[in-house]
Formats: sequence, structure tokens, C-alpha cells
Amino acid sequence: MDLKLENKSALVSGSTTGIGLAIAQTLAQEGASVIVNGRTEQRVTQAIDQIKHSNPDAKVTGIVADLATKVGIEQIFAQVPQVDILINNLGIYEPKGFFEITDEDWLHILEVNLLSGVRLSRKYLQKMLEQNWGRVIFISSESGFQIPVEMIHYGVTKTAQISLARGLAEMTVGTAVTVNSVLPGPTRSEGVEEFITQMGKEKGISASEVEAEFFQKVRPSSLIQRFATNEEVATLVAYLSSPLASATNGAAVRVDGGVIRSII
Repeated sequence: MDLKLENKSALVSGSTTGIGLAIAQTLAQEGASVIVNGRTEQRVTQAIDQIKHSNPDAKVTGIVADLATKVGIEQIFAQVPQVDILINNLGIYEPKGFFEITDEDWLHILEVNLLSGVRLSRKYLQKMLEQNWGRVIFISSESGFQIPVEMIHYGVTKTAQISLARGLAEMTVGTAVTVNSVLPGPTRSEGVEEFITQMGKEKGISASEVEAEFFQKVRPSSLIQRFATNEEVATLVAYLSSPLASATNGAAVRVDGGVIRSII
């Protein structure tokens, strides 16, 4: 399917690895001009090389900036004043009991997961409305619906992203601009891969056995009973970035493997 993304520009925050990198790679495959973002020159260069390796004709550039900070946001605005597609993917997580989560922990995760998207959207959404076309997508999580007790602060930021996306969508009435959030479930990101490998070593079992145990005990409601791939998430994001998805606006779209049992 042609997603009609040729000549569209896309910025993917936090895109040197995992879901972000897969999104950048998929958008590039569809013909978009993609801007990869990360905090170090090495990671950005590696991401660009990886995209180019699988797609030598990819139109991809990189910007080194910490988008969890105001300084980093201003750096990227100076280099990229306008984009057609904004993917707010930057995010962190940290398993931690509620009583151990400090004020500093709360402020840090809110700035990274929520305020980065607020600041980027405040700039780029306005330009999209002026040109009467654009896509803003927040990479939220099923944890925004089902707050994980082991990292409540993370879940709160993901709920906030869903609310933010819906609120911004209300500003697009009657335009060709859409704002949506995507809710991945457990996904085989770089961090997850390291986690299950380490757990397997500690328990003396294989990574696949760790995965099976995780879905039996921690996410038993999953219908696919496995981690989604980064590419499976990226495919949905690419579609929502497309002109073909013009009737999807203000939505929280799941790619969670059926973990969320609610039908609405």
C-alpha cells in the first residue's frame, strides 16, 4: 500500500533505538524525509547508518539534542522550523515503588515524557494549522489505561499524553490536521531485550522462557502472549501519519496485543 508520504517531512523524537528507530525507518521506507533525534552524535549516526543500510535511498538526517530540556528544544527549532509529521516518541521508564519515587523523579519523568511533547507540539502544531495539513502522534502506552503499580509515575505520564493528544485534536476542527496517540503494549525494545536476557541468566532459563513467564504472571490478559515487535508498532504509526488516515483524529489507537480488556 502506498501511504502517500513522499515529500512529507517527519521528526521523530528519541529515535536512535527501539520503537522510535523503527518508526523513523518505516517512514523513510514510505518516502518521507525523516529527521532522527538523539542525545549523542554516536547514537544518531548509528541510527542513520542502520536506516541507510536497509534503504540506501532513504532521505534521513539527524539532529543531536536533548529534547527533555528547553535548550534542546530550542536547538531543534533553530534547525527545523517546520515539519509535516511530528512523532512524540521520547520517553523513559523506571520500575520503582510509589513510596520511593521522589519529587525529583516525578519532575524528571514528567519533563521527559510529557513536556517534551508539549513543547514540540506548541511549535509545530501551529505551523501545521497554518498550512492546513499535518500529523501529530504521541507514543503513549497501555500503561496509560492500566497504571502499573511498579511504576505509577510512568503510567501517569502516559495517561497525560493521551489527554494532551485529545485536547490538541480539539484545536484541529475543520482542518486537515490530526492529532492521535498510539498505545503500544509490551514491546521488544532494547531495554526489554536486555531485561529478559539478564533475567534468563539469573534464573538459568532461556529468554523465551522468561517471556512466557512474563505473560503468564505479569500480563496474562495479553491475547498474543508475546512481546510485540518495534516494527508492528511502527506500521500503525506510519499509517496514522499518512493522508490515508484523515478520518482518524483525537483517537487513542491500541497496538497492545489485546492486553487492555476494555472495549472502549
